[in-house]
Amino acid sequence: MATEELCEQFKKNGYTVLENFITAEEADSLRAECAALIDDMDPKDHVANAFETGKEQKPDDYFMTSGDKIRFFFEKGATNDKGELVVPKHLSINKIGHALHELCPGFKKVTHKKEVQDIANKLGMKEPLVPQSMYIFKQPGIGGEVVPHQDSTFLKTDPMNVIGFWIALEDATLENGCLWFVPGSHSVGITQQFVRTPTDTGVTMTMKGDPMDCDDSKFVAVPIKKGDMIVIHGEVVHKSLPNTSDKSRHIYTFHVCESKDTHYDELNWLQPTENMPFPKL
Repeated sequence: MATEELCEQFKKNGYTVLENFITAEEADSLRAECAALIDDMDPKDHVANAFETGKEQKPDDYFMTSGDKIRFFFEKGATNDKGELVVPKHLSINKIGHALHELCPGFKKVTHKKEVQDIANKLGMKEPLVPQSMYIFKQPGIGGEVVPHQDSTFLKTDPMNVIGFWIALEDATLENGCLWFVPGSHSVGITQQFVRTPTDTGVTMTMKGDPMDCDDSKFVAVPIKKGDMIVIHGEVVHKSLPNTSDKSRHIYTFHVCESKDTHYDELNWLQPTENMPFPKL
């Protein structure tokens, strides 16, 4: 797609698709790197964190301190009341986050591709940073629904300028949970913010505000092929439906935000750390 067309579609709809952004070999390499992470992962070191005493707070702590680490987040129903896996390890994980872009060589290479930098620059970014990255599995048969949301709800900046890069490592179809968008919904701002909230036991997360009221009929499905990438405006409303197929829908996604003349909200759940400031794109 020509750069001018990309920018025009992004500005109009709040998203655009770039076909064949990475090769099939690059996609397979990222999947293999992720599989190796799971092979080396002991579920007891991760699942147990969500089931210890004080479990209402512990999952928040595990999540909120994941910005400079590789953390594993399990599918609902993948564990029993004792925190033990009840499904095979490779089929138990919902996502891995949030520092793959810094700690895993293959993901770091893809994140910082010159083509990504060029896209960010063409969309107006001057000094972009990468706050987070995720590998999302959408497991066959059990990969759950992701409700309508706006990415800037979770990564608010002033002015708002978050962009998501969503790369399919397998075909994303209607059956296995491709993304759906409300074209043009990025033009009205965000209606919610996911914020850090002090409690008697520490800090938890709270969703402030109300979801944007979107007519279901306005959503447009965007199935894409392995290697394709969707560039996503931080304020466009999007969702995905449950995976009802026997095929997974592995994707790699990361977010970019501007640092020049921009305030990154200190109430965002994700904050840079001394160990890992947000890296330049």
